[in-house]
Amino acid sequence: MFQYEFMRRAFIAGILIAIMIPLIGTVVVNRKTSTIGDALSHTTLAGIFFGIIIGINPLYGGIIISVVAAFLIEFLRKKFPKNGDMATAIIMSLGVGLSSILSDFVTGAQNFESFLFGSIVSVTRTDIYTIAITTVITLVAFYYLYYGLLFISVDKTSARLSGVNIRVVEYVFTFLLAVIMAISARVVGVLIVSSLMILPVASAMYIGKNYKQTVLLSILFGVIFFITGLLIAAYMNLKPGGSIIVVSVIGLLIVLLFRKKD
Repeated sequence: MFQYEFMRRAFIAGILIAIMIPLIGTVVVNRKTSTIGDALSHTTLAGIFFGIIIGINPLYGGIIISVVAAFLIEFLRKKFPKNGDMATAIIMSLGVGLSSILSDFVTGAQNFESFLFGSIVSVTRTDIYTIAITTVITLVAFYYLYYGLLFISVDKTSARLSGVNIRVVEYVFTFLLAVIMAISARVVGVLIVSSLMILPVASAMYIGKNYKQTVLLSILFGVIFFITGLLIAAYMNLKPGGSIIVVSVIGLLIVLLFRKKD
């Protein structure tokens, strides 16, 4: 199987994405903004269509629109502080609307299906470089902003008292979230990517005894689920994204059934 270059690229991309998504997902879940993944994935689809229409790499089109959407969500959350989910719903609706309009200018049902359910086996060398660079930047950012991200996830008041520049941390987090979701949605599909952000984190939160342990377990579960799902998809000729999600859900159920919560 690994004698084929496209499979090697698929596994490299999958492992890198499996590291990034749960890492960012721990912050998203702790901030109680889990639905933001759906909003950004839908706007990413609009960005992918936009990229195709203007003749650039669809991945870059998805990143551009996703970043704009992420900051719009943060802007609207500040305008509706008591109804944060409303901001996410507004942008998700916008993403669905734009995707519907722009899809009329993109020909090929097969391309549309690959955007919805992913096309990890068609990852290009350029995509690998983009994913690898983003992974390195994400790991470095989390290393230096670890406590800042912890504070904005749990208690902003404590963050201010500790001297954390909340605005800078939130800007960096929002940008990284948008880029990671765009890259991941392009590879595994817009209908699937938000699940990949939540399921490994859910498994880790049930076992982890503290924030650091939860982060590390989230990454571990993400990599295990991704590799297992990809192998099953390769041997059974299934869609990789769907296989990974089913494996992730089964993994979560196993954790819930066989590990007692302290």
